[in-house]
Formats: sequence, structure tokens, C-alpha cells
Amino acid sequence: MAKLIGGLGTSHVPSIGVALDKGQDQTDYWKPLFDGYDYPKQWMKENRPDIAVVIFNDHGNAMFLDRVPTFTVGVADKYAPADEGWGPRAIPHFDGAEDFSWYFADKLVENHFDPMIAREIDVDHGLQVPMELFFGRPEDKWPVRILPIWVNTVQFPIPTPQRCWEMGQILRAAIESYPTDERIVVMGTGGLSHQLQGTRAGFLNEQADRDWLASIGNNPGKWRDLSREDFVEIFGSEGAELIMWLVMRGAMDASVNVKHTHYHLPASMTGAGCIVLENA
Repeated sequence: MAKLIGGLGTSHVPSIGVALDKGQDQTDYWKPLFDGYDYPKQWMKENRPDIAVVIFNDHGNAMFLDRVPTFTVGVADKYAPADEGWGPRAIPHFDGAEDFSWYFADKLVENHFDPMIAREIDVDHGLQVPMELFFGRPEDKWPVRILPIWVNTVQFPIPTPQRCWEMGQILRAAIESYPTDERIVVMGTGGLSHQLQGTRAGFLNEQADRDWLASIGNNPGKWRDLSREDFVEIFGSEGAELIMWLVMRGAMDASVNVKHTHYHLPASMTGAGCIVLENA
């Protein structure tokens, strides 16, 4: 059977991709953020996953406000980098874990989820940035195939934290019943605190960000049991993206080893950070 080897969480700030494209990762502004990803990159090299499940949200690139599925599962054989207004980034396309993706989609339906199934779709910075932060930029080919999962965190009504957690539990069951010996890592993305519009535009909450990183490993119920409104109040309207980390955390054991955390404020207008978890 397939094996879940770890869960990672990270911000997916678009300006991180711009900094990488412009070679600014070692500048005074960006180096403190990028230094925190040395450990996750080394962890990936040592643990050699075959498949990365990436939970993220689209930002008006593959989907727009006329149609916003609550959950979308990609089942394509490949995914191209989306053009977010200045042309696609010069990174390789992403190979899809097509068979496992279909398997997981079916497990969701068996468990009364009703995801949209995407057979042809581009992926934006929500997936691109985490992949590059954790794997580096390959010359020709990414070292893993991907199962992309889109979660609506843009248009009312977004899913509840509890529903995201339940999806993670189904993902774990799908991994453990999948009849291959592939090694799978789950990556929750988004956040940390930020709000880009409205009367609280520019909102950041360093204390809450640090509390999240300190407790999501071994006290996740503290966050899983909050309401959607709580997430918006604590982390900002866009910081509510953190519900996507709960898919990752829901796939892990009740007890985990926190191997690494990193926090930086701000990355553009966002509290940014990462975490690496292994089952205890």
C-alpha cells in the first residue's frame, strides 16, 4: 500500500515567485524568508516522495466568480503554469498523478463529498510557489507527480474548517488503501495572516500566526473547531486560507512530530511561514 510520509504547510504569496524569477531570494528583504526553507528542501531530498498532494486555492486564474466550486480535484496527466497577467512563469509543467487522483476522487464521492473533477486546468501561484519553495526549481522536470486539490477560500460561502479536516481524513484513508508502494507527501498551503481589501486592508496578526505554527501540530482541535468567521476575524479575510492546512493536518496522525517551523513578517503584505510534520 502507499505510504504517507509527512505533512507540510506553507504560505503561497505570489511575490515569492516574483522574487525567485528575478533572482532576489538572497537580497536583504527576502533572504530571511527563504532561509527558512532550507530544511524543508533537504527533508524532501532525504524522504524522496513520489507524489505530492497540494491543497491550494485558485486566485481568479483557472476559475472566476461566475463559477466557484467548493472543492475541485485535478485528475489530469499534466498541468501547465497559469498566466497570471504577465505570461506563464518559466518553470516546467507539473506531471499529474492521474491514477491516484481518480482513486481519491472516487473515495470522496463514496464518502458523500461532491467535488468538481478537473481534467484540463492550469495551476497558479497557489501551487507553483509551494512546489518551488519545497523542491527548488528544476531545469526540466519536477521530482514528484502531483494531485492538486482546489479549495474555495475566495467566494462566499467557503467550506468550514471541520469539512476541510474531514477531507484530510478521507485523503489519509485513500493513501493507505491505494495498492502501490508509492510515497506520498501532503502539502497544505495559504496564509498566514493577511487582508488585501476592505477597511482592514493591510491587517496582520503576528501573535496569531506564531500561535498557529506552535499548535497546529499537536493541538489542531484548537483551530479545527473554530468557525469560518473566527478565521476571518483572527487571520484576515485572505488569512482564512489557513483552513487548507487543516486538510493536510487531518490526513496526519493525532500525534505528530514537529520537525521544523519558520515564520517571517511580512512577505509583501502577508505573514509567511512553513511547517514540517511527521507522524509520531
